[in-house]
Amino acid sequence: MSDSKYVLWFKQIGKGDTARVGGKSANLGEMVNKVNVPVPPGFATTSEAYQQFLEYNKLKDLIKDTLTGLDTHDMRALAQAGNRIRSAIQRAEMPRNLEHQIIDAYKKLGVMVSQLNPLVAVRSSATAEDLPGASFAGQQDTYLNISGEKKVIQKVKDCYASLFTNRAISYRVDKGFSHFDVSLSVVFQKMVKSDTAVSGVMFTIDPDSGFNNVITINGSYGLGEYVVQGIVTPDEFIVFKPKMTIIEKKLGTKKVKLVRSKVGNSEKKVSKEDSSRFCLTDKQVNSLAEYGRKIEDHYRCPMDIEWALDGDTKKLYIVQARPETVHAVGDSNKLRKYVLEGKGKLLFSGLAIGRKISTGKVNIIKSASEIHKFKKGDVLVTKMTDPDWEPIMKIASAIVTDEGGRTSHAAIVSREMGVPCVVGSEVATSILKTGRMVTVDCSDGDGNVYGGVLKFRIDEKDLKTIPVTKTDVMINLGEPNQAFSLAKLPVKGVGLAREEFIILSEVKAHPMKLISDGKSELYTNALATGIGKICAAFYPRPVIVRLSDFKTDEYRTLDGGDKFEPEEDNPMIGWRGSSRYYDKDFLPA
Repeated sequence: MSDSKYVLWFKQIGKGDTARVGGKSANLGEMVNKVNVPVPPGFATTSEAYQQFLEYNKLKDLIKDTLTGLDTHDMRALAQAGNRIRSAIQRAEMPRNLEHQIIDAYKKLGVMVSQLNPLVAVRSSATAEDLPGASFAGQQDTYLNISGEKKVIQKVKDCYASLFTNRAISYRVDKGFSHFDVSLSVVFQKMVKSDTAVSGVMFTIDPDSGFNNVITINGSYGLGEYVVQGIVTPDEFIVFKPKMTIIEKKLGTKKVKLVRSKVGNSEKKVSKEDSSRFCLTDKQVNSLAEYGRKIEDHYRCPMDIEWALDGDTKKLYIVQARPETVHAVGDSNKLRKYVLEGKGKLLFSGLAIGRKISTGKVNIIKSASEIHKFKKGDVLVTKMTDPDWEPIMKIASAIVTDEGGRTSHAAIVSREMGVPCVVGSEVATSILKTGRMVTVDCSDGDGNVYGGVLKFRIDEKDLKTIPVTKTDVMINLGEPNQAFSLAKLPVKGVGLAREEFIILSEVKAHPMKLISDGKSELYTNALATGIGKICAAFYPRPVIVRLSDFKTDEYRTLDGGDKFEPEEDNPMIGWRGSSRYYDKDFLPA
């Protein structure tokens, strides 16, 4: 530790210093000192600096008077209270001794990176964040590409003020934290030039099922805020830890990116060429996965990590890391399965967050100014959420967004709150209308939205009560998206992985059509991914894969199937099984 009261460099702090510099700062220091991963240099202000700022400006009484008796479910009252406190903090004067220490450290950072007025990322680091069961995800503000002494000091005040955003006030009340038990550190970190490259988020588990043998990486072009906020639907890469190999790649739409401009940061469209290709090479994915594994090994728990690729140096950096907070507090011996019993019209699908089902009335919210219109039990439908929406997310029966990936704000917060969520649907706000009743089903690994209120049930099982049998018990499985969730079952493996169901869920087109269209690689990749996910989920237990036993009438339901399948009076005894596999008409597949 340093003798400095208000400013500490990363090399002077570690994970034991959360009370002094907050979770974000402490974890950056820990990685710099104890983990062999690349972290941009920087420093952090202390909780003493924050307390000094409040006392110098006599702000504690104002905060106490404003928040005492506040009903955080009254959206208008919450907004008024938050605005009053934030305005007072932003107008307040920075104590001279504190200002000098921050500016001196900023200048030293410039010398370290050989830049006058270096570009920095300025991040809030609360002393109560990144805790088991309470991530405080996005509760306080971050500012990117900040340069100059005056702007640096102003951003410190802006970060202090963000401790009293509407969402932060509401979140602390819900989690049982006193507003005065939380202090704020401000992190200053050399800016990684990812606006000309790529950035994103990495979980060292599957964030939905909690399956811990994979690393999940989301990435998109430009600054990482668009991935975190869910403004873009990013690429996704799944790496199997025991072999450190990529078992799945999903191409995101990546329509826009956030880049540095002459005045702050601005949005730019991503070219069709760039959006149609993966933003990371396999080598870069494997490098990130190795960093993730090192961090997880050091902390001995699953981790939620932010990363960035520098467009100039082409070097990957870790810019944040924190313990994963949802599955860390779950009971791995409890199996709770939601089962959809009713049938209805499928309106659209997206990425499933969680494995629950819920019903409710659609309420389309376009901006934070409309959140007072939201009612408890409504289904929140929007283009994307941001941290300001937390007060209504916690009372929603379900959440559906047009954009975003499995590591976006909407996904992280909905998991923590136990609210079923569908992200990246692309069409929710155009298809749904406010007032319509819908069913949101995330139970089978896909995020499906149905018209109307469909019946469902909840099956619960304590895995510890399942008896051990002399006979090896194995399961039948055909949906790869269910594999990670089912891996916790006390079974000896998969007795039957049905290839036809993998074709139906992953390919959705007749194999001969894909081959004739010159897309045979799409077919083989989809099969390899589906089988690979099932095998990874149950590793090292055996998985027996049966080749497709679809009948002609079932193959005809696939895209293009009517062109390649005969019409048979009795498909049960027709062109199927081995008779299909040695037929020259099907041999290419």
